[in-house]
Amino acid sequence: MTDNTVCSTEELLKKSSEDVTVIINGREYPAKKGEVMLGVAIREGIEIPHLCYEASLSPYGACRLCMVEKRCRDRSEMVTSCTLRAEDGLEVVTDSPEILRHRRMILELYLAEAPKSEVIKSLAARYGVTKTRFFKKTDKDDPLGNKCILCGLCVRVCNEIIGAGVISFVNRGPYTVVSTPFSGENSDCLGCKACVSVCPTHAIVTGDSGDERIMKSWGETKVKMRECPVCGNYYLPDLLAEKVYAKINPPLSKNIQEMCPKCRSRNIAIKEISASSNRR
Repeated sequence: MTDNTVCSTEELLKKSSEDVTVIINGREYPAKKGEVMLGVAIREGIEIPHLCYEASLSPYGACRLCMVEKRCRDRSEMVTSCTLRAEDGLEVVTDSPEILRHRRMILELYLAEAPKSEVIKSLAARYGVTKTRFFKKTDKDDPLGNKCILCGLCVRVCNEIIGAGVISFVNRGPYTVVSTPFSGENSDCLGCKACVSVCPTHAIVTGDSGDERIMKSWGETKVKMRECPVCGNYYLPDLLAEKVYAKINPPLSKNIQEMCPKCRSRNIAIKEISASSNRR
C-alpha cells in the first residue's frame, strides 16, 4: 500500500509543511500540500456532503457523495474530494449541474439501501430527493436495522484506531454486510462504542444491562462492565479499562483506577480541599 491509502489526513499534514493555493468554486484558498480537498472545504465552510470521511482515519471514498469536478484547462473529471490531494493551482467545482445530478442519484440509491435511516432521508430531502425508484431493502433480521450504507467508518475505526479488528466486511457484491466473523459474538470487542460514535446513519445498536454491555449489532457480543466501588454504578468495560490504564504513565493507583469518573473527581477534590486547609 502507498501512503495515500494508509495515512490519515492528520498524519499527512504533519509530514507536509508546504503551503499551496487551491481554487474552489472560482475562489482561492490556502491549503497544505497533500491535504485532502474535502478537509479544505470543511475548514473554509464550503458544503460538500459526505458520509464516510473522518480526518483521523485513512481516506476511503466509499459513499461517493463528496464527488467534485476537478478542472484542468478545457478538461474536467469527477473525483472524490476525500481522496483528492491538494496541490498548487488545483481547481475544483463542488456544485456543478453534473455533480448535483450525481449526488441526487447516490441519495436515491441510499434511500433504497438504508430506508430506515432518518439521517439519509433528511440529507436526501435537502437535495430534493424524497423517493427512490430502486427496490428498497427490507430485511427484518438485519442487525443494523436497514440503516447501513457500507461507508466503512466503523470497520476502519475498529481496525486503525482501536486496533481490535472486531468487525469487517463480510460476503461480496449485493450481499456485503458489516459483521463479526460468522456473525457471532467476538471476545476481542472492548465495548468502547467507537463504532457507534462514527456511524453516520445511527445503524449500530448497543445496550447496557447490569454488569454487561451488549453490542447488539455485533452478534449480541457481551462485554463485562466495571463496577465503581464507591457508588456501585457500572461505568466502563473491563477490557477497555485495562487497555487505557496500561498506557498511563506514571500509572494510577488501583484505588483511583477502579472509581468511576464522578467519584474519582470527588475523591481528588476532597483531597485537594483537605490539603489546602492543612496548609493554612
